[in-house]
Amino acid sequence: MALVLALAGCGARGPGPEAAAPLRQDGAPVAAQVDADAARLQGDWVVVAGAGVPQGAAVRFLPGAVEIAGTRHPLVETGPGRFSAGGRALWVHWLDADARTAALGDPEGGWVFVIDRTGAPGERLAAARTILDWYGYDPRATGGA
Repeated sequence: MALVLALAGCGARGPGPEAAAPLRQDGAPVAAQVDADAARLQGDWVVVAGAGVPQGAAVRFLPGAVEIAGTRHPLVETGPGRFSAGGRALWVHWLDADARTAALGDPEGGWVFVIDRTGAPGERLAAARTILDWYGYDPRATGGA
């Protein structure tokens, strides 16, 4: 009887948990903004949308480092508009002309977020979401449709 009960427990159980969907569509075009260097990013920011970084988290770009949600990571410029933050790719996909709002992400889809100097980007949030959508990021990750 115990063997029958044990074997019954080995039967099919409904579907398991779904795998997390990637944040970026594989094969979608992607680029970094070439004039987005460390000097333009330096200072304090607030995460206003995204995945992989808590909304409302403080972000601070410092010489050679970035603090994200209270954790400091070494920041290395790897190309125009491209950085490594603690070993993770961090590309600047868009930075508005006045360096008030930026759309950042990992081209492999590990994280994506929009930061703003005031925390209230207004219409620039829609522009950032449009750019991220264009580069294949899941619009739901930044609160878009």
